[in-house]
Amino acid sequence: MTTLGAIGATPHPGSTTKKSFGKTPDGQPVDLYVLTNKGGAEASITNYGGAVVSIKVPDRNGKPADVVLGYDTVDGYVNDKSHFGGIIGRFGNRIAHAQFVLDGKTYTLAKNNGENTLHGGVKGFDKALWTAKTLPAKDGQSLELSYLSKDGDEGFPGNLKVTVTYTWMDANALQIEYSATTDKKTVVNLTNHSYFNLAGQGSGDILGHQLVIEADKFTPVDAGLIPTGELRDVGGTPFDFRKPVAIGARTDQDDDQLKLGGGYDHNYVLRRSAGGGESRAARVVEPASGRVLEVWTTEPGVQFYTGNFLDGKTPGKGGLTYPRRNAFCLETQHFPDSPNQPKFPSVVLKPGERYHTITTYKFSVEK
Repeated sequence: MTTLGAIGATPHPGSTTKKSFGKTPDGQPVDLYVLTNKGGAEASITNYGGAVVSIKVPDRNGKPADVVLGYDTVDGYVNDKSHFGGIIGRFGNRIAHAQFVLDGKTYTLAKNNGENTLHGGVKGFDKALWTAKTLPAKDGQSLELSYLSKDGDEGFPGNLKVTVTYTWMDANALQIEYSATTDKKTVVNLTNHSYFNLAGQGSGDILGHQLVIEADKFTPVDAGLIPTGELRDVGGTPFDFRKPVAIGARTDQDDDQLKLGGGYDHNYVLRRSAGGGESRAARVVEPASGRVLEVWTTEPGVQFYTGNFLDGKTPGKGGLTYPRRNAFCLETQHFPDSPNQPKFPSVVLKPGERYHTITTYKFSVEK
């Protein structure tokens, strides 16, 4: 059962505490919800952009560290251009030429990434103020965030009602459940943009983390980082993470795809288990701390990104800075540019249907 502590209260195991996180530029109050599981591990989430602000989990010796990048107040998120921890929508990743056709009508979006639309446009869901409420949870603490994206928002059709429920489980897993309905045919692709460093945020690069991605194919991109439509075998390429490999082992290989992305910034075609539930998408181990992250999802793809555009110029939590490749992202999603790629899994949502996906980030340790 979730209990909500008073604002400013000290978090205690098995509780959710609400704190002030500052105000938006137009003066609206923003809150931070600290979800503490029965083991004392914490996940903190703000209703501004639904951002995961911190996740504090122990290493193999029981010492906790915050393993996601972020900011100490809402001001950082208002000015942030890296989408730290945020809910990404209406469409995670890129849409080519900032347009798509649906039932013969062309919808024009903002060009906020060269010629393309990225992460929902100029004001995506990670810049919106969501309505938050705590929910009872059987094995952890739950926070439900809801938002109405109105017809025409950033050029997308339909009034889209979105609910994202975060559950911080007693087993040190953050489950994210997304659902949405629309009153007009539209396209939807929601994800979370948390940046992870399992050694602790601001503690250096992630090139020594050992990574497995459960995928035999990936989607190569053009110069604008838009998929070409090919599903390419990972075998014999720097994109083969079917067995554990250090993230940095091949980052600087002479490879056209790595050059285009400035490193890894690519969607992987996940192997799916039968039954339609969550399948394991990835597993990451940080050898020094022993921390392990497993990503499980119902989604067909995961975007693996190695923080290639981080520049270390903006101070994050505790005044720490985040230089290039100081974190990685594993963004579960449908494939980039799917509205323009009929061979990719569909992202179309119709009235009367419900968009529903689940992704779980499971934390543990290796001795």
